[in-house]
Amino acid sequence: MKRVLVITYYWPPNGGAAVQRWLKMVKYLPGHGWSPVVYTPENPEIILPDPALEREVPPDATVVRRPINEPYTWYKRLTGRKASDRVHLGFIKEKGRGGWREELAVWVRGNAFIPDARVWWVRPSVRFLTEYLREHPVDAVVTTGPPHSMHLIGLALKKRTGVRWIADWRDPWTNIDFYRQLKLTRAADRKHHRLEREVVKHADVNVAVGWTMADELNALGSRRTEVVTNGFDPTDVPTVADAKEGEPSPGDAYSLVHVGNMTASRDIPQLWTALAELCRADPAFAERFVLRFIGPVDQAVLASVERAGLAGRMERTGSVDHAQAMRAMQCARVLLLSVNDTPNARGVLTSKLFEYLAMGRPILAVGPPDGDVARVLRPPHLLLPRAAATMDPQQVRRLFDVPSTGAADAQWSRPVLAGRMAAILGGAE
Repeated sequence: MKRVLVITYYWPPNGGAAVQRWLKMVKYLPGHGWSPVVYTPENPEIILPDPALEREVPPDATVVRRPINEPYTWYKRLTGRKASDRVHLGFIKEKGRGGWREELAVWVRGNAFIPDARVWWVRPSVRFLTEYLREHPVDAVVTTGPPHSMHLIGLALKKRTGVRWIADWRDPWTNIDFYRQLKLTRAADRKHHRLEREVVKHADVNVAVGWTMADELNALGSRRTEVVTNGFDPTDVPTVADAKEGEPSPGDAYSLVHVGNMTASRDIPQLWTALAELCRADPAFAERFVLRFIGPVDQAVLASVERAGLAGRMERTGSVDHAQAMRAMQCARVLLLSVNDTPNARGVLTSKLFEYLAMGRPILAVGPPDGDVARVLRPPHLLLPRAAATMDPQQVRRLFDVPSTGAADAQWSRPVLAGRMAAILGGAE
């Protein structure tokens, strides 16, 4: 079998969407002739613990762990957090807007740690992996970001060894939704853009999770760009036997369920207003309706829901592991997908969408009608434009009566996507 070195920060026992893409690739690549070697930190910041995912790592996969020094202990002290507090991704704030210490920490994060807080791992990793590859040669190297420091490791290895290098982009670098929140100086902004262009131009292949991002990589000078979306693993789709005592079940409830981080940029006041209007006009709907959030919710969203008059119909469950998240999706009457209200909205194509599709539940999506989500979503699912001043309550209401949307298209399954990635690793056009 051919060998591929995968350089990733996110790996079990960490959980969340950032882990899923390459965990599943590593799981299914051997079936396409590739034996993975995973290089990952020994002591990373645990964003969302999900140790059960370690069971999905193939027993014959090699996992090389090396220590990493991160500034999160300092960051937590500066912002008044406890050492055990988790640092949410994407600037989500559940308990307040911070203050001057939070503002200072953001400034330091954006200007002192370029491209991100894992930059201290680049040099020791390059030294170690240069020697490692001499003794354990591979046919290709993959770096997956964010954090984009992983791409800097790949860039250095490419320059030192000439190894075939694939840069995998799960999210953009300077076009990510929170980039403008980093309070960058002009010098820092120039450095971010310079490093981004250098990575894109030197990679043998840049792989994007969506078509809009692929266009952006081409504009930055990519010599070859491919799209390999995220997807769903058929083995993750729950069965009735997987249900746990005390968990919600579909039953007769009109549950609208959002799974994952609900950031301030994903707030949908027009939808909350339409749902509140439905509840006032239709007592039978109101009796059965519940708005359920699985995962962290920004306080701005909570305030928006409360202003609409839906606070009494809202249920919240904090961060859960992947298996629990999948069961929560399956127990929904309608699944809610909110595309970030940010300049890069057209290119947002979250892995959650594909897992939603695998559940066979109707999806209510809010986002740009000309974006990547629109290329994937088809009726009876509903995509509403965020730009609309109001949303039709009856259009939303009809979605709750859709019994099933059928099986998801196999082209979005992780085994098929791993086959596409294997072809790219081998240089197939």
